[in-house]
Amino acid sequence: MRKTNRYARRADRAVVGAALAFLLGAAACRLEPKVADRSGDGVEPGVAEQGAAVPTPEFTLGAENTHARWSATIPPVLTVPSGAVVEVRTKEASDGQVVESTEAAELADLDFGLIHPLTGPVYVEGAQPGDVLAVTIHEIEVEGWGWATIIPGFGFLADEFTEPWIRGFEMAPGATEVAFNERITIPLAPFAGVMGVAPATDSMLVTIPPRANGGNMDNRHMTAGTTVYFPVQVEGALFSVGDTHAAQGDGEVSGTAIEAPMRIVYQVEVVENSRGIVEPQYETDEYYAVTGFAPTIDDAARKATRYMIDYLAAEHGLTREEAYVLCSLAGDLKISETVDVPHMLVSMHMPKSIFRGR
Repeated sequence: MRKTNRYARRADRAVVGAALAFLLGAAACRLEPKVADRSGDGVEPGVAEQGAAVPTPEFTLGAENTHARWSATIPPVLTVPSGAVVEVRTKEASDGQVVESTEAAELADLDFGLIHPLTGPVYVEGAQPGDVLAVTIHEIEVEGWGWATIIPGFGFLADEFTEPWIRGFEMAPGATEVAFNERITIPLAPFAGVMGVAPATDSMLVTIPPRANGGNMDNRHMTAGTTVYFPVQVEGALFSVGDTHAAQGDGEVSGTAIEAPMRIVYQVEVVENSRGIVEPQYETDEYYAVTGFAPTIDDAARKATRYMIDYLAAEHGLTREEAYVLCSLAGDLKISETVDVPHMLVSMHMPKSIFRGR
């Protein structure tokens, strides 16, 4: 099945014509391209086709190019045109504080000021406040040893699990699963726990909670083959990624996933924010999805439901009453994370297969 979002190519760095979108019936998403891609590079921007060849990266960033705060004042380490394909390396979430020899008692000494080293920021030419940055994840692979912990005072059941605990995980290149113990095997499904654009503030915000700029969403569905839409808040967008996870369940209830360094290939494209989205949304071949953050799961779920109603009304011509009922009949609410205080994140997926004419 082909994706509904397709953006026109660009012959050079100037916009050479009106952007074209291949709208497949009523399922098309109307986030229009602001700056088209370059011609002749073999890359079609927009949502990645599942099973498609990974495009050749045009730019690279090593894991030494990191920061651990969100701020418009953090200078970019790379500037790319809209449509660029970028390869980055990420560190694990502790920035080297947790290693194979780390013991549980040492977790109390973790410096949370170093948590979430993010590779970036990447300045995307043409991105302005009010636009959307479409980030397509083409490839993501584990590159080393990983860990999971219980850190006292952190986690959904922090009042019940008060003692530190740690387990390491050996993961060879190309591995598809990992042993939890001698009786349990976990499939690997790598993704970035933190992705986002810079917020419009000079303050140096901690990376722990999700916000309107994205951030620590810990959404395990934002993996290879997904395009994530971030509302741009500052010139150049200033995109960063990190906190990469080899495996995680919805909710990340203990406070960590399998935290590990990774290699990611992604593509960035500036598109018009024609629907006025205010928090990240994403899609794959199978579904369109919205996110909502709030201090409680209830409030986050209400926001996600309202955002999906907005999408269905704008893109599929439903009345708000019809959209509300369709959310009840076909929408799938997912608790993405419960631990990134002061915010929790809830997402809603809507399957594309229910719409005729695709």
